[in-house]
Order: sequence, then C-alpha cells, then structure tokens
Amino acid sequence: MNLKIAVLPGDGIGPEVILQAKKALYAIGEVYNHEFVFEEALMGAVAIDKTGNPLPEQTLNLCLNTDAVLLGAIGDPKYDNNPNAKVRPEQGLLKLRKELGLFANIRPIKPYKALIESSPLKREIIEGADFTIFRELTGGAYFGTKTLNEEGTHASDLCEYSEEEITRIAHLAFQSAQKRRKKLTMVDKANVLETSRLWRKVVQKVSEEYSDVKLDFLFVDNAAMQLILNPKQFDVILTENLFGDILSDEASVITGSIGLLPSVSLGEKNALFEPIHGSYPQAKGKNIANPIASILAAALLLEHFGLTKEAHVIYKAVEKAIEYKVVTVDLKPDSKFGTNEVGEFVSNFIFSKDDLLYFNNDNVSIGQSTIV
Repeated sequence: MNLKIAVLPGDGIGPEVILQAKKALYAIGEVYNHEFVFEEALMGAVAIDKTGNPLPEQTLNLCLNTDAVLLGAIGDPKYDNNPNAKVRPEQGLLKLRKELGLFANIRPIKPYKALIESSPLKREIIEGADFTIFRELTGGAYFGTKTLNEEGTHASDLCEYSEEEITRIAHLAFQSAQKRRKKLTMVDKANVLETSRLWRKVVQKVSEEYSDVKLDFLFVDNAAMQLILNPKQFDVILTENLFGDILSDEASVITGSIGLLPSVSLGEKNALFEPIHGSYPQAKGKNIANPIASILAAALLLEHFGLTKEAHVIYKAVEKAIEYKVVTVDLKPDSKFGTNEVGEFVSNFIFSKDDLLYFNNDNVSIGQSTIV
C-alpha cells in the first residue's frame, strides 16, 4: 500500500514524539512492503511565529490532498497566558477540523496490565476497564458565535447543534458498540441545556436502528464521577464537543499517563491521527516526553486503512516496551530511557519481532539492546 501522510509536528514536544511515530511507520513499511510518504508542514504556535497564521494555506492544502494527517501537539505558554492574544495556536486546529470535516473524535481507553499501579486509581477499580469515547468535534460552543463587549466585561459563546450533526456521529458510535459489548452511554446536561435535549431526542431516534445495543443516559457531572468510581461500566460513550473534551482527558488518568492515549478524528473523506496530550513545553528538547500515544496513533492510522496485522505489531511492540520497562520517566521515575530510546525499541521490535529471544529483560536492562 502507498500512502501520502501530512505530518504536522506542531509545538513543544510535538516534533519529538511525532518522530517516533514516523520511525514505527517506516519500520512497518520496510517489513511489510508498504510505502509511506511523509510531508511536513507548519501548524500551531510555530506557524504563527513564522507566518502569522496558525494554519497557513500551504498546510491546509497539503492536508486536503493527502491520505491522512499525523499531528504532534500544539500550544505555547506565551499564548495560553495572554488573554488578549488575537491569534492562538488552537485556532489553527479548530479550523483544520472544520475544513477537513472531522466531525468525530474517537479515543480508546484501556489500561495496560503492567501499568495498573501507575494509575492514581485503585487496581480493583480500573482493572478490566475498556471503553471508547466518541466526541462530536465540529459543533457546540467551540464553533459557535463568540461575543465580547467593548468594555471587555461581558462575553458569550453560542452552543448550537443540528439534527444532522448529531445523527452522523451517533451512527458511528452505535456501529462501534455493535462490534464491542453492545452498550452505549449518552452523556449530556438535558436537565438544563436545550442542545442536550435535542441530543437525547436525536440519539433515541437513531437507536431504533440498533435494537441490539443497550442505550442509557448520564448527566455530564454524574458521568465525570462515574468515570472515577466505576469505569468498567462503560463500553461506548457518546457526547458533544465540550463535554467530550473534558471527559476524555479525565479518563486518561485511568491508564496512568496521558502520554499513552491516541485518538483519531474522522470525517466523510479525511482522517487525522494524534496523541491526546498537549505540547508540554517544559519538556521540549529534554528527551523525556512519552511518545507512546503518538506511536499508537500511527497504529490507529494503519487500522483505518485496513492494515490490521501491521497495527497489531505496533501494539505488541508497545506492550513489550512497557513489559520490559523501556518507558519514560512519567511511567517510571528512575527510568534511564527517553523519548528516542522508546521509539527505537518499538521500531527495532518491528524489524526483529520474530526473534523474541533478543528482546528479554536482561538484554534491555544491561544495555545490550541497540536502543541504548
């Protein structure tokens, strides 16, 4: 298979972690005879600094004319800490989602057995948790009309949704539930918000086409609590943009590190793959950022194009890295391995997966592996 992939390294640790994803894809290409052509472009704070635009037209045109987009991370404190900034890195991401028609963000949540103790939650609470969050991505308050009066003392963000916007992501969520444990939980605030009441009405209507899927509802405040108290109750969670943004980040604590979670954003024709973490500027250039989420985003990309066997090899490589404790300091505070070393381990495993005797704890710990 030949794929052209737009690579947007972005800001902070973005370039470092995205490099490890590219290493994994390169190894897959070599082993399985696929060709992945990478073309990099500017986006985020780095794009603002160089062009004044968080999403330059050249970048957008590239993304519109490739098979997939691989994103690192965006954001910079000089914009985050300046409430008067007129141009922000996040504006580029929002525009990219809108222009590519990426209406559904999908985030799988499943803790690794070897990292259960890394989670702040008790083993008995999170062991066996396995669910997916479907977040609507191009509607709601993030894209509604925004106002601020001349005095700067009154502001508003309009939250609005159409039946069509809700229906298209609801179908995706129900179809996913059919392939899993056949349960879908709709999260809203229907006791207060008119948009949430529309969500309930539309989702109930769509559910009539999926009689094999059990549908239930939770208010978002209760859902936030239940994610911590009993995450194992969930199979597929469906929610709107703002709620999904918050809940999916909250759910990351179940796995022990936000650096472990990838996501895919889908449209009718386009797809974007990325880690869910931010740009973590404090770690930039220090070789300490966890690249696993970016590497797993590459695996999601392979799955999207039907390369299931190849994706499984990446999943296996990540599992082995965790098993042999070839991880960054967020997962093992005394770890001697960094961003690049984790990426090298994964790519080496892909190349040498049939020689499992090489990948043993002794070789890794005493420095005989080529990753050191």
